[in-house]
Amino acid sequence: MAKPIMAKATAVWLVDNTTISFKQIADFVGMHELEVQGIADGDVAAGVKGFDPIANNQLTQEEIDAAQDSPLHKLKLKFNAAAVGEEKRRGPRYTPLSKRQDRPASILWLVKFHPELTDGQVSKLVGTTKPTIQAIRERTHWNIANIQPIDPVALGLCKQSELDAAVQKAAAKKAAEGGVMNDDERRKLVSTEQSLEMDAEPRMPSNMEGLEAFTLGDAPADAGLEEDPRGDDDFADADSFFNLPESGDEDEQPS
Repeated sequence: MAKPIMAKATAVWLVDNTTISFKQIADFVGMHELEVQGIADGDVAAGVKGFDPIANNQLTQEEIDAAQDSPLHKLKLKFNAAAVGEEKRRGPRYTPLSKRQDRPASILWLVKFHPELTDGQVSKLVGTTKPTIQAIRERTHWNIANIQPIDPVALGLCKQSELDAAVQKAAAKKAAEGGVMNDDERRKLVSTEQSLEMDAEPRMPSNMEGLEAFTLGDAPADAGLEEDPRGDDDFADADSFFNLPESGDEDEQPS
């Protein structure tokens, strides 16, 4: 389906000026639902000026009203005869000048948290070169000491849906090769949508780890306890009840 121009700015305008759901906006502009929610929270696209899709001949007011009335309605881009037959430009991803200095930080984040991604996938996600990725992987980059890993989605270098697709492709390749993944690798290969659908697992405190299999179920209830041979008649007074030692004459103080 055709997407609007200036998708992020259009999403900003729709969030600010309509009551359309995040899912409807995300489907229309080709973003992830969490990205649209981030726009509403002010965490994504901060400082981006909204782009009015009605004034720019991308949507009609009737289409917006229909989407506001029904959360199941899918926004449809207004037909533009001038765009018929236009093909998507092929070539490397274009990164704005203002964000090019953020690419090393996003590359470090990807190779640290998703080492299963190939250099080609990382290059496609953030629009960089393979020698730069290799230098950061091997920590030979000239500025490696000052680079801090930052999520490329938070930097606006790629979409969450694109990152999820690359991670899932790496997961399928790993499964096809028959490689055994540990728990950390398996968690890294889960997309955002899958992780949000998972039930939260209770975490055992660190001081209790290792005691999961400890049980007293096989031991009898009176194990380790000796029966008291005394009967009820032996507890007639306080001294016998508290098992106090009998005092002898030699311990008595002279009056």
